[in-house]
Amino acid sequence: MSFGFHHSIDVRFRDCDELGHVNNAVYFTYFEEARWAFFRHLQGRLRERGCDKDVEVPWQPGTILARAECDFCAQARYGDVLDVKMRVGPIGRSSFTCEYEVVDAASQRLIATAKSVQVTYDFEAGRSVPIPEALRAVLEDSLGGRATTGEDGS
Repeated sequence: MSFGFHHSIDVRFRDCDELGHVNNAVYFTYFEEARWAFFRHLQGRLRERGCDKDVEVPWQPGTILARAECDFCAQARYGDVLDVKMRVGPIGRSSFTCEYEVVDAASQRLIATAKSVQVTYDFEAGRSVPIPEALRAVLEDSLGGRATTGEDGS
């Protein structure tokens, strides 16, 4: 399965540690930025279908991050441009997985791979809830690997 969504990130000076490479914790911010761009893309897909009024925006409120993991493969440094590739992985009753690859845009060198699990959540009841059908439909469409990019046009 291919990575259908791409989000470009310029490595900032503040992202780097005293050794001159991107600090490990910063990658989770990169994944979050890509995920938010992807959620904005999904909201557009819901609007196209006329479903956005029937579904809570999947990230505010209603979706929480339940798990995140990352494997580091190579260093990124200040000034690098990174391509965060993202796709939807397994979809459950109330959760879905996002899978990521971070590559150096210039060399296509693999920098990191990661996964996160998001859960649809009822904050008032304090428990998970089933993924709304309209959201499930656009998530399942994303499984097909249709190429999309973040708002920056990358």
